[in-house]
Amino acid sequence: MDQKQLEQAVEKRRTFAIISHPDAGKTTITEQLLLFGGVVRSAGTVKAKKTGNFAKSDWMEIEKKRGISVTSSVMQFDYDDKRVVILDTPGHEDFSEDTYRTLMAVDSAVMVIDSAKGIEPQTKKLFQICKMRGIPIFTFINKLDRDGREPLDLTAELEEVLGIEAYAMNWPIGMGKGFKGIYDRFNNRIELYRSENEGESFLELDENGEIKGNHPLKQESIYRQVLEEIELVKGAGSEFDEEKIEKGELTPVFFGSALTNFGVKTFLDAYLQFAPAPAKHRTEEGNFVEPEDEEFSGFVFKIQANMNPNHRDRIAFVRICSGEFDRGMDVTLQRTGKKIRLSNSTQFMADSREVVETAVAGDIIGLYDTGNFQIGDTIYSGKKKVKFEKLPQFTPELFVHVRAKNVMKQKSFHKGIEQLVQEGAVQLYQSYSTGDYILGAVGQLQFEVFQFRMANEYNSEVVMEPMGKKIARWIAPEQLDEKMSSSRNLLVKDRQGNPLFLFENEFSERWFKDKYPDVELTSKL
Repeated sequence: MDQKQLEQAVEKRRTFAIISHPDAGKTTITEQLLLFGGVVRSAGTVKAKKTGNFAKSDWMEIEKKRGISVTSSVMQFDYDDKRVVILDTPGHEDFSEDTYRTLMAVDSAVMVIDSAKGIEPQTKKLFQICKMRGIPIFTFINKLDRDGREPLDLTAELEEVLGIEAYAMNWPIGMGKGFKGIYDRFNNRIELYRSENEGESFLELDENGEIKGNHPLKQESIYRQVLEEIELVKGAGSEFDEEKIEKGELTPVFFGSALTNFGVKTFLDAYLQFAPAPAKHRTEEGNFVEPEDEEFSGFVFKIQANMNPNHRDRIAFVRICSGEFDRGMDVTLQRTGKKIRLSNSTQFMADSREVVETAVAGDIIGLYDTGNFQIGDTIYSGKKKVKFEKLPQFTPELFVHVRAKNVMKQKSFHKGIEQLVQEGAVQLYQSYSTGDYILGAVGQLQFEVFQFRMANEYNSEVVMEPMGKKIARWIAPEQLDEKMSSSRNLLVKDRQGNPLFLFENEFSERWFKDKYPDVELTSKL
């Protein structure tokens, strides 16, 4: 495509992540958005285990069994002349690393909040990452079909706890069994609550914000209460400011119920109106790559093995940052300097996919990988070298010894470990003295998922012996003396062969530093 066509294509892209604490309804709202995009005919909630109607974005077997999201999934659809790309992230804190990397690949975020619980710890953590990047954040306060906290309290909490201005785009009329609908400030109408199978029903408002004509709702006390609250919000609340939304300083707030698909379309329409098109990306040198730049560039933010268990495939997820991707094109892998032909590429709908011929900045594509790619890799066309900023990395805190239960299945054991470790959820280490395998992770659930996937995807049952919490500190090879190791600081090496100590606790680390004052220890490479 020529430059003008490229710019028009990029302008249509809206790429966002959905973030929340577990069980706030994040996966459910994703399903409803897919419904509007015509991708699914009925939305399966994560609660629907008995019916076998699972969430489209929860494609991994363990997600279906446990009713949780433990890996980021990518979905896309066309709606209202826009190409919408959604990255549904795991809410569980044990999978923060996957979520944080995903947040580097989006241009905005949708924050889902449970109306009964308000802002929860994981929501707060993920919000801080979005704020650090300065990306726009749109808030959906969910579960209005159940009794929850007062909307004034919820919007005040956004400002007080998260430190972001909030503008209520709409306002709930009651909640729980008394939920009547939403007062839509932005569209100057009332959207009456209905079950998922009923059609939309709106009431127009006059210039004073009152319902036009006669309607039974006008006589109800809850309606008068909402009018008073709206006046209060107008007087004391933030002003609507597109520039502040774009900078991530103000969040538009929407109320609704994802489970009954109420308020979701109203949210989606407004989101597409104000969400940004693909943004420029910073390189390691501090320069920026513009999305409309002629040369192709992108970075790998996720690797996933066995998305199709029948084919034992491995997919590298790439966020396109500039130019146009054409299937079969040659690119340079920045880390190695090698040329690679991108002939086997795909775009996603959770567990289903189709071959992609072309894609532009803002799109997420999957590259079938035989081991060429690593998380954080930059790929680019043209002669000008590009290297994007490093993706966030976490130092593990929990460690286990791991071995194959059946010594006759060492081949599948080693293959499984190699492929799952490359995804980045667990880190692999080896004892310096014995060569035994040790896994490190941010949280316990990562070990459980690893054990489940080894058994189900690689037919290799594993035995894991907990080592408890450790403090991992790297040491320069030239400073290492193996005699420094003791029962309090186990000497191991990482996948690249770099030496590090696993300290029992802070006391043992301080003891080591006192004994070897000239040795420099680092928390990550």
